[in-house]
Amino acid sequence: MALNFEQKQAIVAEVAEVASSAYSAVVAEYRGLTVDEMTLLRREARNQGVYLRVVKNTLARRAVEGTEFECLADSLKGPLVLAFSQEEPGAAGRVIKDFAKDHENLKVSMLAIGGKKLEASQIDVLAKMPTYDQAVSMLMSVMQAPATKLAQTLNEVPGKLVRTVAAIRDAKEAA
Repeated sequence: MALNFEQKQAIVAEVAEVASSAYSAVVAEYRGLTVDEMTLLRREARNQGVYLRVVKNTLARRAVEGTEFECLADSLKGPLVLAFSQEEPGAAGRVIKDFAKDHENLKVSMLAIGGKKLEASQIDVLAKMPTYDQAVSMLMSVMQAPATKLAQTLNEVPGKLVRTVAAIRDAKEAA
């Protein structure tokens, strides 16, 4: 079914709006996936806060113009699905990587984060990025470490005094 000009404008506007606020993007070739498999991928993406859309390449090129994902525009060739992480940087990478484990027809073509295009082989780097909650807990553990070490050091002084007095007492009892 051919799209008219207004429909194309709407698609470009929608993808451009999502791309302007997204943290990262993953582009994958979906050739060979069934409709049921694509539906499953879309459901999983929606649950993880990932915007997933199959868009004609010319429309996708126009949509990413002026965004930090403009670096992907030259490489958009073939039947591709765009996945934009909207809540955390690694979400799209995790969704696509996990789905590709079970469905060999889904092949990562490229990805981008922070205005830089990365090779498809670096999907693991993106997928292993911590979630927001994980990042906060890692930061809090780093911030808590000096206070814990100080408390242990301050607690060590009276403990050492008690051990010294006990050793002197034991020495006097033995003599």
